[in-house]
Order: sequence, then structure tokens, then C-alpha cells
Amino acid sequence: MNDGTIDSLREALKHSPDNTPLRMLLADTLLNLNRFEEAEAEYTLVLKADGNDLKAKTGLARAYFQKGNYSACNVILEEVIESGRQDVTILSLYAKGLLKEHSTGKAIEIYKKALALDPTYFDEELDSQLRVRGTYEQQEETTEAPDSRFLQKPTVNFQDVGGMESVKKEIELKIIKPLQHPELYKAYGKKIGGGILLYGPPGCGKTFLAKATAGQVNAKFINVGLNDILDMWIGNSEKNLHAIFDLARRNAPCVLFIDEIDALGASRSDMKQSSGRHLINQFLQELDGIDNNNEGVLILGATNTPWNLDPAFRRPGRFDRIVFVPPPDDTTRESILKLKLKNKPTAAIDYSQIAKKSEHYSGADIDAMIDIAIELKLEASFADGIPQPIDTKDLLNAVKKHKPSTQEWFMTAKNFAMFANDTGLYDDILNYLKIKK
Repeated sequence: MNDGTIDSLREALKHSPDNTPLRMLLADTLLNLNRFEEAEAEYTLVLKADGNDLKAKTGLARAYFQKGNYSACNVILEEVIESGRQDVTILSLYAKGLLKEHSTGKAIEIYKKALALDPTYFDEELDSQLRVRGTYEQQEETTEAPDSRFLQKPTVNFQDVGGMESVKKEIELKIIKPLQHPELYKAYGKKIGGGILLYGPPGCGKTFLAKATAGQVNAKFINVGLNDILDMWIGNSEKNLHAIFDLARRNAPCVLFIDEIDALGASRSDMKQSSGRHLINQFLQELDGIDNNNEGVLILGATNTPWNLDPAFRRPGRFDRIVFVPPPDDTTRESILKLKLKNKPTAAIDYSQIAKKSEHYSGADIDAMIDIAIELKLEASFADGIPQPIDTKDLLNAVKKHKPSTQEWFMTAKNFAMFANDTGLYDDILNYLKIKK
């Protein structure tokens, strides 16, 4: 299409001014040639003749959008959509117009409708501004506030946690004693509640410890994972986080446990996307914002990588106690072994010997060791179909085949403890490894 074509169409309209299809062709041609003022004039003439012409309305909306008149564009497209015409191109244009007017929530709603009409549809501009990259995009978000399905009433307490005496003492001082003696804490002006960050190698019982804490104080327990908070749509993760904290406040005394907290509170300086920073800011606001009263809400966070957490989380009043959860000691490993082998065919087992040989093993490593021993016994049992009992030798052989998974974590943690530990935050790691600063 060129100027000659435009001139020909205008000449034809002189002889047939009421020819709507011809005028629409001229208007569409002008729009495609970026002659938006002229296209607007032609679409307007069509609508004067027939105010319900949806194609003309859509074309006029496009012309307005290109001219930067987003308000007029959105008004027209809203009429078009309400009339029943909903295709992905109209919906995506409306979403873009809404974004230009900073109506992000409405834009997300409209873009979702476009994706519902055609799940294969993709608009790079809308996707980059409305969806959070790298989140769980396979999941559909739920914007409803979490309900009682999150709440649990644990049946375990500290008596069910073997070892970890120093960890339990920290939790007792920060969380349990304030609930048992609120008048003493209030006399000193100390709040009942607050946060403790549990860190250490994976598989060492941080989640179980949090559940036992709730059981110890006879409080409700909310166990929150990433899937309950992170959402692909901009703004929804913050809403989910607020709803969960609100649920905890309504059910105080309550232990709120957030696993993999480093994924929610990673250092803002490392973030390229503003959406991640918004979520961290929301998190910090929930912890100690002036509009939020967390009295009686006991917040436990768990992470394998505390060095990735934004320093603002360690400010007093937030996660001001950071507690190292090491791999289980000899006594605890022995208890775990007895528990895991209960109701399994076993011969006489020297649990003490196995516990000593499995140094640095996490609870998950003990599971893996037992699985290896079982597999060896299953192979021997296939011959006659009679289950062969597991004995000390089988478990010792399994120990030789399975290296503790915590060692890799300690390699990384050791570097931070030795070279990024000016405040003494990771001294417990050095003490565990028997390294002097």
C-alpha cells in the first residue's frame, strides 16, 4: 500500500460516500501506514453511519492507542468487550492500554482472559510486565486468602527431638518462655513473639524442630512453602504473603514456619527484577511494619544458605536470633536409627557403632543408608522369598557406600565462616568444624 492506493480509495469514496466496506479499507490502510490522525477521521465517519460497528470501534481504539490517547482507547475497547466480542488481539490491546494507565491489576485480569481463550497465545510485552520470570509458571495462582487448611495442631514436642539442646534452649528463651511467663516479659517491655532463623545443612530436622516448638507451647502451627506464596502474576505474591501473616495473627498464639526463606528474602542488591524487591519489602513490612501487630506470632524461618538472605532480615525485631542446626550427634543418630528400623526385620544391631561410623550424617543420609542396606537384603531374599533380617554388618557396608551429603554444604559454609564473618554470625560453624579463627 502507498500514497497512490490511498488516493485511489479516496477517489472511489467521492463517487460512493456511503460505501462502508470501502471506507473501512481506507481507514485500515491509513492505520497500517501509521497515518493515525487520518485513520481516526475515517473510522469516526463509519461510526457516525453505524455506531455499533465493532470493527470500526476496534480500529479507532488502535488509532487512539498509537496516538497515546490511552483513556479513549480503553473506553472504546471496554464497550467492544462488553458487547460480546472477545478475541485475544482485542484483549491484549486493552491490557496494554490499562498498563499505560498504571492499572496493573486490571491488566493482569484481562491478559488472563486472553490466555484462557488461547492458551498458546504469547505477548512478549505483556508477559514481561505482568508475569514474574522464574517462578512456578506451571501453577495457577490462587488469590483467595489461605484458610484453616494451613493450620495444624502438632502432636510432637521437644521430648520427641533428640539432641539439639543448644538449639532448643535458644527457642525456649525466645519463643516458649514469653508465652509461659508473659507478665515477666511485659514488665521488661519485651514483646511476646518475634523471629528465629534456623540454618544448617539440608535434611537435619529444621522443619520437625519448628513443629515441635508449636507442640511445646500448645500453639497452632502454619507450615508455609514457596508454592503457597510465589505466584507468576505481578503483585499476587505480596497478597499471598500478607494473607498468611494475617491468618497467623488471627490465630495467635501461633508458630508460623517459612521454609526456604532465602528464596523469598534474597538480597535485594542481587535482584534485577523489581517484583522480587517488592516481595522482600512486603515481607519486611509484615515482620515489623507499624500497621501490623505480631504479638503472639512466633516466626521461624529455615534456610540452607543464610548468606543469601537480605541483611535487613537480621535487624533487631525481625530474625534477630540466628540458630545453627547441625547434623545430629552420635546420640541423636542412634535414636533416629532405632526409630527408622522399627517394624523392619532386624537382627541384633550395634546402634552405637553405626552411629559413630556415620559421623556428619543428616537424617536424610540415615534414610539413604538404611535404603541401601534394605536393597542388599532384598536381593538375598529373592531366592527363597523369606525376608532376611538387617544386621550391623549390612548397615556398616551401607555406610561405606554412602557419603554424608552435609559435607558439600560445609565446604561452602566454611568459606563464609572464615572470610565473611566479621560479626561472628557463623562462629557456630567453625565450632562444629573445630576450626579456630
